[in-house]
Amino acid sequence: MARRPGGVWRAVGASVQGVSHLRNGTPCQDSNQVLELENGILVAAVADGAGSAPESHLGANWAARAAVEGLAERLRQRVPDAADEWHALLRDGMEAARQAVMDLSADSFGLAPQDLATTLLLAVALPDRVAAAQVGDGAVVVRLADETLHAVTRPPVGEFINETTFLTSPNWAQKAQFVMRPAPVTGLVMFTDGLQMLALKMPQGVPHVPFFQPLLRFVAATDSQAQALSQLEGFLQSPRIRQRADDDLTLMLAVRDGK
Repeated sequence: MARRPGGVWRAVGASVQGVSHLRNGTPCQDSNQVLELENGILVAAVADGAGSAPESHLGANWAARAAVEGLAERLRQRVPDAADEWHALLRDGMEAARQAVMDLSADSFGLAPQDLATTLLLAVALPDRVAAAQVGDGAVVVRLADETLHAVTRPPVGEFINETTFLTSPNWAQKAQFVMRPAPVTGLVMFTDGLQMLALKMPQGVPHVPFFQPLLRFVAATDSQAQALSQLEGFLQSPRIRQRADDDLTLMLAVRDGK
């Protein structure tokens, strides 16, 4: 598992090519990153490149990586306390990711920022709280100590079908979700929009418990990183998932040891 020596989290993330992308020869445009810091804080990011953007797989990868690295650097210096401090930290993480994508565009001949368009979901999980941010579709879901599941961020409502706000959009900050929830977190799940109709009861965005429970039990019971990644990719590529979702799929799972 993606776990530091002496760490407290078991975490694994997978991004797989969707059926439509396999058919069209389009690369997987999703990406994910997860990192546990020395103090047991888990930092994770999930990104979904725009299907209409020719190099969005690069944008998703750079955004997820820059966000996690930027947040980790800040959290090693100081862990925020108040909600407004967490919101500022998450916004800084989004800004770092956006700047990384913009820099990539500037350094790449012929690429405009919209060619690298991507959504971005961020989460920072501690034993007593979770902080999350989101631009675009997908969701961040947590399991609390009482075993209940809660969507910390949800897919936006009110937008037109196939219309999504991306990190490269001029109005990204006005559309972003920033949340800090003080609660004992024992599990964390993040996913892109290809899974949201399976994982959430829409339009309310309430977690569908039978989707999450087996996945969190699976992570808690698996010690091998290679085995966990292989099985998670197999789940995302299984017929029962493929029949209901043909987009690229990303799923990041994490549980606290002993929970």
